[in-house]
Amino acid sequence: MDTIRAASAYAAAQYGVISRSQALRHGVTGPQMRSLVRQGAWIPLRRDVYLVGEHTPATERGRLLAAVMAAQLALGPAAVASGPTAARLWRMRGLPPWSGEVHLTVPASLARHGGDGVVTHCWATDPAEVTTCGALRVTTPQRTLRDVLLGTDRDTAVCLLDSALNQGLVRAAELPALAAANAGRPGSLPSRPWWTLADGRARSPLETRIRLVCVDGGVPPDSLRHPFHDARGRLVAVGALWWEKHRLLVEAEERDLPDSAEVLRRARRRSALELAVPGIRVVHFSWADLRTPDRILATVRRLCVR
Repeated sequence: MDTIRAASAYAAAQYGVISRSQALRHGVTGPQMRSLVRQGAWIPLRRDVYLVGEHTPATERGRLLAAVMAAQLALGPAAVASGPTAARLWRMRGLPPWSGEVHLTVPASLARHGGDGVVTHCWATDPAEVTTCGALRVTTPQRTLRDVLLGTDRDTAVCLLDSALNQGLVRAAELPALAAANAGRPGSLPSRPWWTLADGRARSPLETRIRLVCVDGGVPPDSLRHPFHDARGRLVAVGALWWEKHRLLVEAEERDLPDSAEVLRRARRRSALELAVPGIRVVHFSWADLRTPDRILATVRRLCVR
């Protein structure tokens, strides 16, 4: 029917989600909605909020967008995605895999109305700290970092800070003011020094975590994303973590078990580096190595005393 098709098209612009009131405005009647639900064509997500089946998201990103939209439609226009949910919407890297939870900042009157899978916060948020990301209301990247740092561990926090800086979502010059603005908030005291550990040159959470292991162990790298040039001045490679005095380069490898093509790429890169930088030593660490950070530290320390 034309009304149902119109409602479906409207839902498509909302990540596949539509509210009862929106459907009614498009001419879909209550009995029609109940029939669509019985047929499995519309899937209830929250009270009076539905996912139109033909728009069911196929990716985790799509499921996140639909879940946030459903929660905002259920709670109304004052609900704003915040904390870790806002960080995911801004594509800040470093959080653990998404559990399905949606974090929203809401007025106190809505704090108990979140429902399953929705975590509500009543943080005082200035209107200037709220913007949109696609069709969703979300805290700005700056406010997102302020909120998310209150409820996470140090390493995850620094990963998020590094990612936000690397993507240009925030500027390094803004961080001191953001840290100061959090003073007095629950959880702000332990997180205060974390802001100073941020470095936007890190391209991945793996690089950040390896760096923190070395910093904690007293052997911080001299440079991140260090450029290497050959005798003619041509760029040969850009390395993740570099210790100048010890000619040590640590590379962060996202895949624990590289395939044959990756092994060949590493070998060629190493050969080019050895020609350009005599005496260079290259070590690769992966996510598997982070399970035993003491081994990472022992390896770096051993190579730094040679």
